[in-house]
Amino acid sequence: MIAAQRLHIVPSQFMVEHLPNATFPEDDEWIALVRAPEGLTVVRDASPFAEAERWIGFYGDAGHGLDTPGMLAAIVGPLAEAGVPVFVASTYHADLVLVPEHRLKHATDTLTDAGHRVTAP
Repeated sequence: MIAAQRLHIVPSQFMVEHLPNATFPEDDEWIALVRAPEGLTVVRDASPFAEAERWIGFYGDAGHGLDTPGMLAAIVGPLAEAGVPVFVASTYHADLVLVPEHRLKHATDTLTDAGHRVTAP
């Protein structure tokens, strides 16, 4: 079983964009890119976009290696059971777990109930 994680809420708000015919965005204003056969997924800072659906990120305070199993499952499992949608961008050391802005309180309560410590910016 994975020990409880210390997560902090990232102060930025994000948007997730799908560009079906792109292999790279036309600008450099992105945070994460995932290229797949069906197109490009781009995670951006949402602040310049008034109409964007906003996502809030949880990020682990203590990094973990790629060989540590279950770290992401310990976060997304309880969120899935609570019906909270997620989008994940993983880094070498930790995972950025995004939830819709309007579900932030529910997600925070769910993660706290699952034993994680969540701190706001």
